[in-house]
Amino acid sequence: MIALSHGGTTAYTASGPSPRLLVGTAGGVFILDRAGHDWKIVDRALPHRHVSALIFPAPGLVYAGAFHDSVYISRDRGETWEHCGDGIEPANVGSLAAVHRDGGLRLYAGTEPAHLFCSDDLGRRWTELPALRAVPSVPRWMFPAPPHDAHVKHIVPDPVRVDVLYACIEQGALLKSTDGGESWRELHGVDEDVHFLVIDPRDPERLYITGGNGCYATSDGGVTWKHLTTRDDPVGAYPDTLVLASRDPALMFMGAARGDPPVWRKTRTAQGRVCRSRDGGRTWEVLGGGLPRDMSAAIEAMTIVEGADSISVYVGTTAGDIYASEDGGESWTRIAFGLPPIAKYGHDRALVGL
Repeated sequence: MIALSHGGTTAYTASGPSPRLLVGTAGGVFILDRAGHDWKIVDRALPHRHVSALIFPAPGLVYAGAFHDSVYISRDRGETWEHCGDGIEPANVGSLAAVHRDGGLRLYAGTEPAHLFCSDDLGRRWTELPALRAVPSVPRWMFPAPPHDAHVKHIVPDPVRVDVLYACIEQGALLKSTDGGESWRELHGVDEDVHFLVIDPRDPERLYITGGNGCYATSDGGVTWKHLTTRDDPVGAYPDTLVLASRDPALMFMGAARGDPPVWRKTRTAQGRVCRSRDGGRTWEVLGGGLPRDMSAAIEAMTIVEGADSISVYVGTTAGDIYASEDGGESWTRIAFGLPPIAKYGHDRALVGL
């Protein structure tokens, strides 16, 4: 089982093709089952919630983060759900993450306005980690669109060091904690409009981020950065989603668009595209092979699945389409269409129909 959502888990390993895909949308969780090469929608859960994040921290256990409605848990692979977000306020969850530590499971939830919460009892009770709101740049955090609140767009635990944690604050800052979120410091040298971060599993000091001004990389844990793509690059002036292959971290996939959201609304197109790099982000190519060229929708969800001898990639758009590749991005198939927007809260309203 795998998931596709804006602010949840983006990388999986599997022994074979996954038989089930859970998708977080502006209209709840859609469950797709595979029959051969085809996918079929078999169920829908939480239909009146905007589900921004899905994570699977343990077999059969699924968490969904919902805007205006906190966190839900499923113990049966998404068949039934119950609320488990007590203590999260504001209840606008946009991102989730999980870490196995000290023999147990720690969950993290990021919200709008930008707060960070944790739970050590499988989500029954949540406690705020207030240090995130004490970093020096907080007064300058402001998202352009009303209500102008910056938000925790992405939470990324280090795959090796369980107490190391990164938080991407869109239109705010890139933050790093070395004590499980009890304290934070800002990483400088990148634009404050931070979208996504991925960590090289072979070298946790090597990080990649996307943001409103392109893609960046560091090989020293964020002390210094190299600007890999800029707004002038045709592959993606406005990159968002980003994944890499754990067996070959030089292989990366990025969802990007031309211009930025105000331009999308004005021109009625985001010119979304999927890009691939085979050399650690130094060069990129725009992929076709079944993907629409410069699709009007934006790509706001991406998942990579590594099998024993295969790499599959799934992308979701603000138009409610899902495209899948099972050959490392060479060819693509639209496996679902007409779903509610697969997007963070707010972009579904700004871009619906694109």
